[in-house]
Amino acid sequence: MTPTSALITGGSGYFGCLLRDRLRADGVGVRVFDLIDADDRPADVELVQGDIRDRDAVRRACNGIEVVYHNVAQVPLAKDRDLFLSVNCGGTENLLEAARAAAVRKIVHTSSSAVFGIPAKNPVDDSVEPRPLEAYGKAKLEAEHLVAKAIRDHHLDVTIIRPRTIVGHGRLGIFQILYDWIEEGRRIPVLGKGDNLYQFVHADDLAEACIKAAARPGPAIYNIGAERFGTMRQTLEALCTHAGTGSRVYSVPMGLAVAAMKLTSALGLSPLGPYHSLMYGRSLYFDISRPKAELGWQPRWSNEEMICQSYDWYLSHKEQVRQATGKSAHSSAVKQGILGWVRRIS
Repeated sequence: MTPTSALITGGSGYFGCLLRDRLRADGVGVRVFDLIDADDRPADVELVQGDIRDRDAVRRACNGIEVVYHNVAQVPLAKDRDLFLSVNCGGTENLLEAARAAAVRKIVHTSSSAVFGIPAKNPVDDSVEPRPLEAYGKAKLEAEHLVAKAIRDHHLDVTIIRPRTIVGHGRLGIFQILYDWIEEGRRIPVLGKGDNLYQFVHADDLAEACIKAAARPGPAIYNIGAERFGTMRQTLEALCTHAGTGSRVYSVPMGLAVAAMKLTSALGLSPLGPYHSLMYGRSLYFDISRPKAELGWQPRWSNEEMICQSYDWYLSHKEQVRQATGKSAHSSAVKQGILGWVRRIS
């Protein structure tokens, strides 16, 4: 069932804007809730400007809304435990309370694969219990617990979507560092052999899953990722070949690299967060058979296709990205910190 009205929290961010445009194309009236306004927000998209931690602002945003897509999150790049809790947990609690008061029909809550930490097995299916190992993942799991409580105590209809690492045109964050290095023909490190199976998800495929989840009545949890993917080395080598700049992939000792990543992150010398050092060299991929069967969802993009597309988009929009200010972490330029020194010797 296509809703007549939808609220997107975090609707000025990278994925929020993409979801906004998809919903508008389907004829849905869209309202955005965010701290900032997007430069390309259409005139027919209402903006409620506010902080997800402000209960009154969230209540205003939910009034008269049929479906809420909850995407506000403090991302791993922030490396701030207090913000992880106040935004990802406190903000989610505010949203659930406001949605209940407004009699919202459906909530689609975007969580994270970080709730699994280093999974007990791969592929991750419904038998694998979440076990986050760092602050961001723990906050996202606590938000899921708040969702479960709202379903149990107040009968809210909420579906949780756990995406793998999101890639797509305009998706930057730490990917921008990778793209800069490859454009310059630098060597690209992988941890150990780089033979860890690592799954991405294209933002378009994720948006499709969210929209289909909103149309399906009843609470559920879906793990969402690409169907076609390979090892980290294979994905990066495919991008190097596509770029044709002379970049190549090389191995670094995993234990030493992880220790260095953790130290430089803790000292504020690197943009990488604890989750990046934890998972870059490890396998994590979802069994997506259930969302395919229950939602009628089919991912279109492979790891290699989406990362090459994202790289090409970045080259075409590089100056625009570098000049932009006030954007979300996933659509903004990133300071390389100590990685700039690593780049010079690569």
